[in-house]
Formats: sequence, structure tokens, C-alpha cells
Amino acid sequence: MLRYSLAGVARAAIIGLVISAGTAPAQQRPSPAALAAANELVTIKGAKTLYEPLIVGVVEKAKGMFLQTNPMLGKDLNDVAANLRSEFAPRAAEVMNATARLYADRFTEQELKDTVAFYKSALGRKLLSTEPAIADESVRAAAHWAEKLSEEIMSRMRAEMKKRGHEI
Repeated sequence: MLRYSLAGVARAAIIGLVISAGTAPAQQRPSPAALAAANELVTIKGAKTLYEPLIVGVVEKAKGMFLQTNPMLGKDLNDVAANLRSEFAPRAAEVMNATARLYADRFTEQELKDTVAFYKSALGRKLLSTEPAIADESVRAAAHWAEKLSEEIMSRMRAEMKKRGHEI
């Protein structure tokens, strides 16, 4: 997961969580019960596994920057990085709470409770377990489709330009 930019991973995680839930009329101020249901929803949907690696990534990025300036500090930087990963791990809850707030701002308390109930159902658990594979496969399918479309467009563009006297 560290191969991807941390900002990109966070953006994708947040977009995926929000899009997969849909939208509803915004509430003024979510009730504590709505926030609790939203937090449960975010947890059920696996936000923790998306956000916790961000702490590790930020620590490793900082360590790498310091290593570039002085490679002799490797052992000490590794020790400090390990301590910082442990110290900052609980901070992943901040982004989880922010995501839960996004849900609570857009859904009523009852909608959130109904959504949590759905994800706790057999069908909801199946959706949660199969969705990552479907997402991966759909990205691959879209890339293959785009490649074929590109070939078709390139061929058509060459043909049209040839009609105009240009050989490309």
C-alpha cells in the first residue's frame, strides 16, 4: 500500500466510503446516537484498515527524508520510527471520526442504523467481503476497455487524417 501516494490512498478511501453509502438530505447537527451509528458504519466498512497504514506511511516518509540527509542515522531513525508508529497509531481514529461525521452529516440517525443493520446481515457481510475483489477487477476491466478504445480511436484518427491528406 505504501507504493501509492498517501494522499491518494486517503482520498480514495474517503471517496469510496462516501460513494458506497449514497447521499441523503443533510442534517443540522447530528445527534450523538447518529454519530455513534456513523462510527459503527465506518468501522464495519473497514475504514480502520484503510487509515491505519497512513500513520506508518507518514512515519516512514519522514524517516526516509532524514536518512537521505544522513544515512549514518539509520539505526537510530529506525528506533525512533518504531516508537512514533506506536505513539501515533491511535491518531488514525481522528480520520475515522471525520469520515463518520461525513456520514452523520448526510444521513439521518435511522438511515445510519438501517445501513449498519444491512451490513450486519448475511447479504451485507457478503457485499463487504466481495466488494474489494469486484473493485480490483473492475479497475482492471476498465483499463483493458480503455486500452481497446484507445486503439480504436487511434485507428479512426489515422483514417480520418489520411482522408485529409495527412499520413500519421
